[in-house]
Amino acid sequence: MLIILNGSINAGKTTTSKKLCELLPRTAHVEVDSLREFIAWMSLEESIPINLATSIAVTKIFLSHGLNVVLSYPLRAEDYEMMQREFADVDGLYFFTLRPPMGISQSQRGDRVLSEWEVSRIAYHYRTDGANPDCGIVIDNSQLTPEATARLILQHAGVSL
Repeated sequence: MLIILNGSINAGKTTTSKKLCELLPRTAHVEVDSLREFIAWMSLEESIPINLATSIAVTKIFLSHGLNVVLSYPLRAEDYEMMQREFADVDGLYFFTLRPPMGISQSQRGDRVLSEWEVSRIAYHYRTDGANPDCGIVIDNSQLTPEATARLILQHAGVSL
């Protein structure tokens, strides 16, 4: 099973992904943002295609070893289309977008402290067509705990706990 978790910065992707890994046995979390650390000196726009290609390769390796995978990243429209093509043969492919209201995503919630750049990038994600489209099933998780969000995702994927 492959769950691709989309959403703006601070939408809850990482926390929800961790809960999914706790609830679903043999599940790896591929966080595309963590791959950026390998080439942190590179501009964001230049690194995005490299990070996405790396995440696809890593995900395919995990899947070939029988693992479930949760891949999380704020997808652009072209990224979503690429992911659909790259994983078209995966049995059990699910796309979800976490979409709390923009004000919630821009708030200082949880342990994360947002920078001014992140707050402005969140606005960009919400206001720019194609910057962070609603992919698959859209979930407003603003009133859900991370565990409840993960359980809802698994329910949509047909997993009974």
